[in-house]
Amino acid sequence: MAENGEEKLIQMARHIAKTLGHTDTMADDILQIFSNFDGRFREKLVEKLSDEDPRSLEQNLKALDRRISPYVSADHPIWSDSADASSFLDAVDELVSAIREWTPMAGDKPVAACLHRADDLLQQSMFRLEEEFRLLMDRGCESFDLTRFQNGESAANYAFESEDDEEDEDGEMIGEENQIPVAYPVADYDFVIDALPSGTISDLHEIAKRMVAAGYGKECSHAYSCCRRDFLEESLSRLGLQKLSIEEVQKMPWSDLEDEIDRWTKAANVALRILFPSERRLCDRVFFGFSTAADLSFMEVCRGSMIQLLSFADAIAIGSRAPERLFKVLDVFETLRDLMPEFEAVFSDQYCVFLRNEAITIWKRLGESIKGIFMELENLIRRDPAKSAVPGGGLHPITRYVMNYLRAACRSRQTLEQVFEEIMAPPSGGDRSLSSSPLSVQMAWIMELLESNLESKSKIYRDVALSSVFLMNNGRYIVQKVEDNELGSLLGDDWIRKRKVKVKQHHGNYHRSSWNKVVAVLKIDNNYLASNGASKALKDKLKSFNTYFDETCKTQSNWVIFDEQLREEMKISIVENLLPAYRSFLGKFHNLQDIGKHEKHIRYSVEELQARIDELFQGSAGSAGGSRK
Repeated sequence: MAENGEEKLIQMARHIAKTLGHTDTMADDILQIFSNFDGRFREKLVEKLSDEDPRSLEQNLKALDRRISPYVSADHPIWSDSADASSFLDAVDELVSAIREWTPMAGDKPVAACLHRADDLLQQSMFRLEEEFRLLMDRGCESFDLTRFQNGESAANYAFESEDDEEDEDGEMIGEENQIPVAYPVADYDFVIDALPSGTISDLHEIAKRMVAAGYGKECSHAYSCCRRDFLEESLSRLGLQKLSIEEVQKMPWSDLEDEIDRWTKAANVALRILFPSERRLCDRVFFGFSTAADLSFMEVCRGSMIQLLSFADAIAIGSRAPERLFKVLDVFETLRDLMPEFEAVFSDQYCVFLRNEAITIWKRLGESIKGIFMELENLIRRDPAKSAVPGGGLHPITRYVMNYLRAACRSRQTLEQVFEEIMAPPSGGDRSLSSSPLSVQMAWIMELLESNLESKSKIYRDVALSSVFLMNNGRYIVQKVEDNELGSLLGDDWIRKRKVKVKQHHGNYHRSSWNKVVAVLKIDNNYLASNGASKALKDKLKSFNTYFDETCKTQSNWVIFDEQLREEMKISIVENLLPAYRSFLGKFHNLQDIGKHEKHIRYSVEELQARIDELFQGSAGSAGGSRK
């Protein structure tokens, strides 16, 4: 009974060693485990296994060699015949099984010699399987129906086309042997691509299973990734994305780079939402049951294309921070941000973690670039020279540029809030009454810089009234651009109210320094008339008024009020201030007894006076500020 029990235990050990001995040491480890129960057991176990005749192994190898060699040396694809493919795989399975069964006895020289020949045969088999694997991959691409997406099939809405076909002089298509299915831009990302037929995927899986089990998993992954990598790279090329180095991107003219960013945005969306998930799915099917091989293969397939996409984004992030680049940098930033869930889902394994981390790093770098662009906008405002004030007190280009820039930027308010959420306290001198978002602080600071710059520019006007017109024009424009949009929401109602008050103050300063002086000439009292003689006094006043009025109108006809409503308000305020005083003065003048000989001094009627006022603020041909855009 004891001997029967020992025999059964030895048979079990042999079976376990045969089944689980995947490595050179695993079988010995199994024997060691069993022998730990009793030292005598190991001796009997080794003795029993050594009794196996090495000649049976040699005969088995010869038989396997006769079966395998014709397939290894065949000059046609084995998988062109399913029976051949099945027979070859069965022979490989038996070879692997024999090697595992005899490996525990590799210390025996005859067995070691047989195992060496077996390993050579296995290596030849693996090389041929790798070759067949590549052929199946290539043939699968060639047989893939590239027109199915055009017919609206629900399985994929395949966003693919073949390489550009060319015709020779006889009209025959050339280059068809090298067709690769590739993607082009699509609007709907809710599908995956089965780029290989289901039968081909099954065949590839059977080969991969043998290669991984035999220790040739890396070779299989390499064969797989070479083919699929070409597919992805060609797909990105068809999406219009060029292979550009960081240096090439930074040297590219901005107009060209804008177009390249548009192409990059489309390519990134297609790649992360369609191409990479489809490749992940294909890898998992081909290497089903072998997650490490699947992960490694997927990383090798996608690494080059992903690095190409990320390198372009990085070049944008570290490039020029000229203010005009903000909006395209925002496009790149938002694209990466919106694709982060795809990065997390698709590149979640150990081999791809570096790609996911690199994407996060570059995305944050783009955020820093956006902050830097706003700093450059601040510098642009500071550097704009005070002597650049416009003729006629019109709207200054820096005002128009900054306000339109900020309005456009605030269309991406949510993104900018995200970028500036880590900004520090308001800059020195900033409006600290704003306690909302960091972006509000940033916008208020830029507005303060602009207003300070405009104040400096206003001081170069020698005429105080013209200085007030300049500030009124630019202040009115700022208020108009802030109201009823995201910029106004950021700055707040109180900020807008204060700027409206400032515009009214500039309006008042204009009247005090200009028309109030003209009106003052018309004001006379009885003591003045008594001491100077009514006739002479009124005549002198009238002459002075005519002179002041003519000079003022001549000067201010070249001044500019850009806003039609403001221009009309200005004229009405002048009329309401001047005409009543002029009527009163003319009434006193007409009361003179010798009015007839003084009529010639009345140069303007009330209607003519108003007509002259209507001609004000038209601006000269060289005056700026005519545009309200």
